[in-house]
Amino acid sequence: MAHAAAERPPEETLSLWKGEQARLKARVVDRDTEAWQRDPSFSGLQKVGGVDVSFVKGDSVRACASLVVLSYPELKVVYEDSRMVGLKAPYVSGFLAFREVPFLVELVQRLQEKEPDLMPQVILVDGNGVLHQRGFGVACHLGVLTELPCIGVAKKLLQVDGLENNALHKEKIVLLQAGGDTFPLIGSSGTVLGMALRSHDHSTKPLYVSVGHRISLEVAVRLTHHCCRFRIPEPIRQADIRSREYIRRTLGQLGVAPAQRKDSWGLFLGHWAVKELRGWAAGPTPLHH
Repeated sequence: MAHAAAERPPEETLSLWKGEQARLKARVVDRDTEAWQRDPSFSGLQKVGGVDVSFVKGDSVRACASLVVLSYPELKVVYEDSRMVGLKAPYVSGFLAFREVPFLVELVQRLQEKEPDLMPQVILVDGNGVLHQRGFGVACHLGVLTELPCIGVAKKLLQVDGLENNALHKEKIVLLQAGGDTFPLIGSSGTVLGMALRSHDHSTKPLYVSVGHRISLEVAVRLTHHCCRFRIPEPIRQADIRSREYIRRTLGQLGVAPAQRKDSWGLFLGHWAVKELRGWAAGPTPLHH
């Protein structure tokens, strides 16, 4: 998920967002809840989802949200849905969900309404889960609102709770010799926030896997590795490919960056984002598979 620079919202908005994160964080389940998760070979797992939001080049408002569902273990795309969206909230580190999750939840709901038999049993999210400033990243947010198991898979280390991409961290990366090798991400608090994973034999840069919702860290890491044909897990990679292709098909080569706007991201953005997310959480259509 690309992040365009934007004006920082007022403190009142950030306070509103923090309160909503704290409210929803209480609903996170960080353990395995499904039978397939407890089977060493993931017997019973047939559908794995991936989501991504890609931006129109030079545009901080227009983007494409994509959801794909892949068969497991074949990792063949069996469903895809992409749509252009207008982002209403700015990107602020630690608050990605308020910018992107409403559109991702809508894609999940559209899938349930159109093809309920293809609902994923787990979704891999390009972002963090409990590895987050307040322990509630975008993968947690999406998981709680859809009640689907979710895994956070980040390409860069989020430096929180004393975690640093320093010399010691880089030494640990060098020790990851083969695909599937890992080391824990332990914060200054002593909490294991996630795992660094060498996802592929030919990849030298690790992924940072963390719990989103309704899955244990051990299973999240193992499944992420099993979904990797390349460095990036196939569900996320396919969602990214399809979202970028959808932008190309929709806008062609004629898109021109819009004039720079001097929007004042007022308190209304905070109310909009919270209202939008609460609306999905309380919606009449259950999102259980």
